[in-house]
Amino acid sequence: MDFSLLLVLAVAVSGIVYLLDAVWWRPKRRRQLAIAETATTEGLDEPTREKLLKEPWPVDYSRSFFPVLLVVLVVRSFIVEPFQIPSGSMRPTLEIGDFILVNKYAYGLRLPVVHTRILEVGDPERGDVMVFRFPDQPSVNFIKRVIGMPGDRVRYEGKQLYINGEPVPKQLLEEGPPLAPRELLLEEFLDETPHNIYNNPRDPGPQMREIVVPEGHYFTMGDNRDHSNDSRYWGVVPEANIVGRAFAVWMHWDDGLPSFTSVRRIQ
Repeated sequence: MDFSLLLVLAVAVSGIVYLLDAVWWRPKRRRQLAIAETATTEGLDEPTREKLLKEPWPVDYSRSFFPVLLVVLVVRSFIVEPFQIPSGSMRPTLEIGDFILVNKYAYGLRLPVVHTRILEVGDPERGDVMVFRFPDQPSVNFIKRVIGMPGDRVRYEGKQLYINGEPVPKQLLEEGPPLAPRELLLEEFLDETPHNIYNNPRDPGPQMREIVVPEGHYFTMGDNRDHSNDSRYWGVVPEANIVGRAFAVWMHWDDGLPSFTSVRRIQ
């Protein structure tokens, strides 16, 4: 189900009904009331006046919901959109059940449904946690970390990431952390900006020969390096598929009651 399309249709239908009432139906009801009032010398009682001026139910609902739907559409399409994390591919940065906020204008304003960029604001930067539409299935949203920029040479061998021939620095933080006892918790530095990743020392993991990221595309990887379906398997992300930059976790809810103890900025 394309929620953006449903929201656009709901705004369009309610807006058209609201407009038709303002320019056509409401003046018609008032003219009918004026005719009825001139037809009697005693004047109309209040119930009759209310009956003649009463809005049909489609108009009543449209007048009530159109402003709310319009605000939701503008905020969701151009400012911020919520998403839920369904998999563990971005652990330890993001856990299953995290509810995140995505900045929709960081990489330019895009029209809803058609996703055409109408205003250039900025471009993804290396290390950003980015939401995008999966290239092979545009109706599905993915979230990964931006690793390779247009023109970069990217290679991944022996659990070591190389960009433009240089190994990306990382250091061991903990062996077998409580939340992932079979993993190594490491701190990796992309352009000197740190973030945490998991590596499984018992699994050789995927190997990827060097590729060059085409212009207008981005190479992405999950922080859970041995458990992530990312650019190592299906290729690069076109600029046209970008949704926005994830910047905060505002709630966690995977079982039981929602929790707000995990509210944090995404690094």
